[in-house]
Amino acid sequence: AFDNLYLPRLHRAGFVAPDIDRVTEAATSPGGHVMDSVPGLYTNVLVLDFKSLYPSIIRTFFVDPLALAVADQDTDPVPGFLDARFSRHRHILPGLTESLWHARDAARAAGDAPLATAIKIIMNSFYGVLGTNACRFFDPRLASSITRRGHRIILGTREVVEGAGYRVIYGDTDSLFVLVGDEVDGARADAIGAELVTLIDRHWRDTLRAEHDIRSRLEVQFETRYTRFLMPTVRGMPTGSKKRYAGLAVQPDGGTRLVVKGLEAARTDWTPLARRFQRELFRRVFHDEPIEAWVLATRDALLAGELDDELVYRKRLRREVSDYQRNVPPHVQAARELSR
Repeated sequence: AFDNLYLPRLHRAGFVAPDIDRVTEAATSPGGHVMDSVPGLYTNVLVLDFKSLYPSIIRTFFVDPLALAVADQDTDPVPGFLDARFSRHRHILPGLTESLWHARDAARAAGDAPLATAIKIIMNSFYGVLGTNACRFFDPRLASSITRRGHRIILGTREVVEGAGYRVIYGDTDSLFVLVGDEVDGARADAIGAELVTLIDRHWRDTLRAEHDIRSRLEVQFETRYTRFLMPTVRGMPTGSKKRYAGLAVQPDGGTRLVVKGLEAARTDWTPLARRFQRELFRRVFHDEPIEAWVLATRDALLAGELDDELVYRKRLRREVSDYQRNVPPHVQAARELSR
């Protein structure tokens, strides 16, 4: 798909592409930056999210195979990473990404969600394609100039937020989780989210203009406010977990919805009872409802055999049971018990 989009444009620019099998070894580039989390139970946590961060980096910093190849012909190329430099004037991928960006917005405006999703997937795949040696344009400098730039952007954005007096309790690739706290009401928390969006956009617009004389295509959006938010610790340890959290997200109609990421309630390798129990536990904690009597009643029903139907695993084993050694998830443990 990438070749079908890129090669005709490359040919029209007067260039031919490298052979597809020219690369035999692949150097790696880092993935997205995941911050250490600050575990705790919080009130009013805002999620600030960069809209399509990697495509935005491609557009902003001219990350492109052709721009990399002809950078030496440019009087003032834009610096990347691993000694990469990119031509400001001769590039293909930034314009291609921009055209897809507008096509996605048009699909959304027309209510065509499947088309908008398909275009989004194509745009977001550009980084991954350029980072694999199966691609004829593979070059570690390309992928690293996207991911390492993303690291700097997310860390720089944290400095902006904390400089404004707010605490960042977690960050993952293109999102920051900002604690506002219970000192303000929901309306003021939403207003703070909007103010931070304006502040961050202005910071990157001014910074990139001053440092590289380029126009920022970075766009932050205030995605979600959690009225209550739990960032757990790693099981058995005091350190905060990553990619695992739960919260009550405010909906457009003013109601709330329980969101669970990475925890047992969101995983199919735990029993239906475990998932239902955890979701109800979160609901009660977030709404400050009593839990002790409910937990004991659930325990009694479990021991009495009343919940046996919810203890059935329905998840396929893709390997032999004996092949699971280092990581043995619950449904595999159950299969081992069954085979004894």
